[in-house]
Amino acid sequence: MNDPIEARLNDLRATAKKYATAFAMKEHLDEFKKSKLAILMKKYEREGFSTSAAQEREARADGEYIQLLEGLKAAIEESEALRWELKIAEIGAEVWRTKEASKRAERKGYGA
Repeated sequence: MNDPIEARLNDLRATAKKYATAFAMKEHLDEFKKSKLAILMKKYEREGFSTSAAQEREARADGEYIQLLEGLKAAIEESEALRWELKIAEIGAEVWRTKEASKRAERKGYGA
């Protein structure tokens, strides 16, 4: 017989794994953003932009940097959606637990 609670827990375990992967990707891209900026600034230094402000301006406008930011945006969106799915499940479990406690109290005659 299939236990619906165990099935739900298995779903949540899978979601937790997806969340961990998405969170790791978000963190990686966030850190790589700094490296990519430095790499692009060096590129623009070689192209004749002598001040760090000019190098940074060009690097931040570079298509590769903008593409990285789009990837970071997607990673954050996925990570947050999964985090909230897990949070909502946690809240649902608390609500269920409270209802069950209330039912037990009523059965024992402690309810109003």
